[in-house]
Amino acid sequence: MVAAAFLFATMGVCVKLASAHYGSAEIVMYRGLVGALLMAVLVRCSDATLRTAVPGMHLWRSISGVSALVLWFYSIAGLPLPTAMTLNYMSSVWMALFLIGGAILAGGSRVDPRLVATVLAGFAGVAMVLRPTIDGQQLWYGLVGLISGVLSAMAYLQVTALGRVGEPETRVVFYFSVGGSLAGAILSVLTGGFSAHTPWGLFLLLAVGLLASSAQLLMTRAYAIGRPLVNASLQYLGIAFAFVYGVLLFDDPLHPLAVGGTLLIVVAGLGALMLRQGHQARTRPQETLPPDLEP
Repeated sequence: MVAAAFLFATMGVCVKLASAHYGSAEIVMYRGLVGALLMAVLVRCSDATLRTAVPGMHLWRSISGVSALVLWFYSIAGLPLPTAMTLNYMSSVWMALFLIGGAILAGGSRVDPRLVATVLAGFAGVAMVLRPTIDGQQLWYGLVGLISGVLSAMAYLQVTALGRVGEPETRVVFYFSVGGSLAGAILSVLTGGFSAHTPWGLFLLLAVGLLASSAQLLMTRAYAIGRPLVNASLQYLGIAFAFVYGVLLFDDPLHPLAVGGTLLIVVAGLGALMLRQGHQARTRPQETLPPDLEP
């Protein structure tokens, strides 16, 4: 998950650079296209198959994930970037709430409160780094960004479920990439067509696709074998990596509150890792989904 967060942050740098040449929908389309082609090649080389016994699960994962991505890009258009990113990263908080609700409905189960604390601490660090603001005229975009975070949380939990039923990472990422490519193409047509290519622009699109696909593979594997709330907490490290990139590459100001927020994100991630290691060290019966529910 740490590696996935780093690759997603690096992808964000390429997206920022590519935005000078392409619209958001185009970037989503090409990102999905490169990912689908790469996953098809990996599946072919591994003598696996793209045929799945759970097409409905892939469909819902793609619908929720692609919808979250599209709504997030839409919210970015009407909100300050820090605010839009904060709302999207609330997916980890929503995930914790979903798991708590599931535990209550299951009866007799509970969510490890220490993991919930690491998620909330990480989100507090995100807010400190991004320092979001919003005014009355931006409430609609804020609502859209909030919905994107909810859908992202649903998508991550569906990735966990797909991993538990034995779906390989390449297959999960392939179907998500196909969904993203189709959605991006449709939105590109509806919003003015496609931009002309340049060698630099093509390089950036390829980089976005390769970085996103690699990060998706790692993230899918993490959610398949790990605990959702641990991964949710570690996912916040992407903001810390992005903050460092902003300072080094884009001359973003080094605000003391942002430095403190970055440290809080790192501490939350380390805390989640320590809880994960302690969990693995205990001898216990085999877990059932979701793995954060304790008997």
